[in-house]
Amino acid sequence: MKRRPRVRGLLALVAVALSLYVTLTVPVDLGLDLRGGTRIVLETRPADTAATDGEVTDRTAEVLRGRIDALGVTEPTVTRSGDDRIVVDLPGVQDPAEAAAVLGRTAQLSFHQVLGTGDDPQHPLPKRPRAQVLPDETGRPLRLQAPLLTGDDVEEAAARLDPAGGAGWHVTLDFKDSGRSGWARLTGEAACQPVGDPARRVAIALDDRIISSPQVDPSVGCRTGIGGGSTLITGSFDADEARELALLINGGALPVPVETVEQRTVGATLGERAIEASAWAAAVGTALTALFVIAVYRLVGVLATVALACYGLISYAALAALGATLTLPGLAGFVLAIGMAVDANVLVFERAREEYAVRHRPTARSSLAAGFRGAFGAIADSNVTTLIAAGLLFLLASGPVKGFGVTLGIGVLASMFSALVVTRALAEYAVARPALRRRPRLTGIAHTGAVRARLARARPRLLRRPRRWLAVSAVALVLAGSGIALRGLDLGVEFTGGRLIEYAAPAGPDRARAALADAGFPQAVVQSSGDGLVTVRTGPLTDARAAEITDVVRGLSGGAEKLRDEAVGPSLGDELRRGALIALAVALGAQLVYLAARFRPLLGTAAVAALAHDVVILVGVFAWLDKPVDGVFLAALLTVIGYSVNDSVVVFDRVRELSRRDRTAPLSRIADQALLQTLPRTVHTGMGAAFIVTALVVLGGDSLTDFALALLIGLAVGTYSSLFTALPLAIEFHDRR
Repeated sequence: MKRRPRVRGLLALVAVALSLYVTLTVPVDLGLDLRGGTRIVLETRPADTAATDGEVTDRTAEVLRGRIDALGVTEPTVTRSGDDRIVVDLPGVQDPAEAAAVLGRTAQLSFHQVLGTGDDPQHPLPKRPRAQVLPDETGRPLRLQAPLLTGDDVEEAAARLDPAGGAGWHVTLDFKDSGRSGWARLTGEAACQPVGDPARRVAIALDDRIISSPQVDPSVGCRTGIGGGSTLITGSFDADEARELALLINGGALPVPVETVEQRTVGATLGERAIEASAWAAAVGTALTALFVIAVYRLVGVLATVALACYGLISYAALAALGATLTLPGLAGFVLAIGMAVDANVLVFERAREEYAVRHRPTARSSLAAGFRGAFGAIADSNVTTLIAAGLLFLLASGPVKGFGVTLGIGVLASMFSALVVTRALAEYAVARPALRRRPRLTGIAHTGAVRARLARARPRLLRRPRRWLAVSAVALVLAGSGIALRGLDLGVEFTGGRLIEYAAPAGPDRARAALADAGFPQAVVQSSGDGLVTVRTGPLTDARAAEITDVVRGLSGGAEKLRDEAVGPSLGDELRRGALIALAVALGAQLVYLAARFRPLLGTAAVAALAHDVVILVGVFAWLDKPVDGVFLAALLTVIGYSVNDSVVVFDRVRELSRRDRTAPLSRIADQALLQTLPRTVHTGMGAAFIVTALVVLGGDSLTDFALALLIGLAVGTYSSLFTALPLAIEFHDRR
């Protein structure tokens, strides 16, 4: 038995040392919402190809990666999402219009022999495969032969300025070996036509648009053509147009057309504010939680605080080692997982106190060991249910919500390790010291505790009339449901599709709303999103129309700063909305299956009914408050489900334990005892989590306000429902059966 504490201590030491090394050597990637930049989601369109959708998307991503490198963006990322989507993150890019135009161009470069003009009645269009008519630079239609060369035959393109000013800005092309002979053949055929004849021209087209169609010089011999394997593309380009054309040619053509289905831009200022606000919320919330734990649990509280610091270190190192991207919701999940680590410690310490005061264990050391044994089942069950929610977020959600699931999952695993290994190793070593054996009350375990002492004196029968609690829950459900029915849900842009732009505009929402209506945007929804912040939400808009909105708002405020710009296509919005509903339904179903397997089906059903109760009430409150229901809200909602099911699991674990001791006792009496015995844990865990969430509400900044508000409401509702909805429902189900 003596080897086990040593093994735990060694594991804790190795984990902390390794985490410290990773933290100091491997940086964590920050999401665009924390460092500013643009995210563009492109969707490939079907094409007649023998390759699979995934292979085509991979080839498309490679082409896009080459174009982005040519743009000179620092640390860009291009990742495939599913079979037909590509996510492009461009840090520091605040004007996405140019980037989106470059990325979205198919860039099919082709070289054609001109057969004549399209308006020549004497020479009708020949019936040749893929022969076509396209307008030249002046708008005059040209009849073209099928392409003889493509962009694949080009070795390199470069934008150049003619020093003499003759050609101005132009693009030079150097052909590959296969292209050199083709270029000579193409120009040699054209040179056989009379000077001035349209057929003496060679047309260079980009995406079925002629960008240059020069005549072959009279010095070029018929059937000989232009040798050397190089040429110029001229066309009255300015510097930017010439560089963009060279970039597209060098990057290569996309295998299939792509469409921008989502576009998000976050200003660097907003990212800096988010980092600062989240850091303050984390520091203050963690400090308050640590002080609370120390005040309640004394020495073991101090050791739990040390373990919490180790939890933070391990979580951060795991994020860095896995290459995960830390987003704003993910940062909030990182902070909130502290509450889960506190919960595990509280479960152990309260069980140890119970073993000492109620079951009269002789020493703090034996009480602590019994506390870890007794609390292990509840800790495992509550963390597994949260891992289920985190896994579903990762599998079914997308974007920041998916990142939140990754961070939450890492946080849960790290919190279990810190509580069951680090805290235990430190606490077992401390309580075994002779000085503490002589003064056991200093440990924080060897006494009853204020909450348990008051309950022992009062001996309340809280579940004597369970239907009264159910009536309160029913009233809350009616009020919440009426908010959904009467006010409706304000679905975010990512669920409906459209455009959302946020400004730092002192003019206020009323003036902005009136000015936008006068400017031709009567359907724009203008709201205040914080102190001096205004959001404008519309249906799908082009970049040009969005720029008009920005001009109107800036005209009111004397240069309002654009902090955020999000555009989501309608098809993607429908897909995200369906995915959110599926994630929610599957989360509840998975919780039901797990709880039914671990407990009685009756208890599992009651717990999931309480979860549904929490979901309806939280959504209803947001409906009454006219708050947006978006992906960040979904992350908060699933976190609330995790908190609520944790409380239910702890109580039902005690119901199961008491039922095994006395199989003849009625469920109502056992449920009452279980509630009273676990109430100290519920109070202390709730207060510890409340410090974290309140810090997010007060200090988290505008970007975290709605998220933290949902968590605060959900924490209160979830704590109530796990005690006074789930247990009364279980009693009612049992009595009816």
